[in-house]
Amino acid sequence: MKTTILTLAIALSTVFGISKSASAASHNEEVTNLTEVTRISKIEVRGNIELYISDGVKDQAKVYNHYYTENALVQDQDGVLRITSYSAQKLVVWVTVSDLREISAYDNAAVKSFGKLSALDIDVKLHDQALAQLDLDAYEARVTLSGKSKADLSGNIEQGSVKYDRSAYLNVSKLTAANVTKTITTFKGCVCHDELASL
Repeated sequence: MKTTILTLAIALSTVFGISKSASAASHNEEVTNLTEVTRISKIEVRGNIELYISDGVKDQAKVYNHYYTENALVQDQDGVLRITSYSAQKLVVWVTVSDLREISAYDNAAVKSFGKLSALDIDVKLHDQALAQLDLDAYEARVTLSGKSKADLSGNIEQGSVKYDRSAYLNVSKLTAANVTKTITTFKGCVCHDELASL
């Protein structure tokens, strides 16, 4: 009888503990839908951001916490979506786009495609210690890495150019390209060109 009562008490405390932590998680993770975001052609991220980008029919943005109460800014102006956060906690944002043409990331921002990112022509610029993990399906793509930025590129492109510093990290092992030009910036501003038929 004691064993049954002890087992029942443990089971009840476990259930109450799980429900309390689930309740706390749902209150802590706020989602802010930005409904006035339209016609995004460029995304610019700065600071401690984790940005997910996916293709869609309608442009929209979701911020996954109470960014108004934090040191964060999300602004849409003339087709440019600017996202900035210097909070200690990473600001997670999911943006759906229909015609994205440029991505610029600074500081330690991370930009990741959610599914395949389709574009006719896209320009990706990474600065400082920014990271990009993109699965591309594009006719033309230009990628520029400066500082200690990192890029993992996969998918398919027809035409492309890649410019990167020696201090940057570039992984194109899963990227198929018909024609790509690589430009490597070395010490003292020396620039080396390398024309490749394929990666």
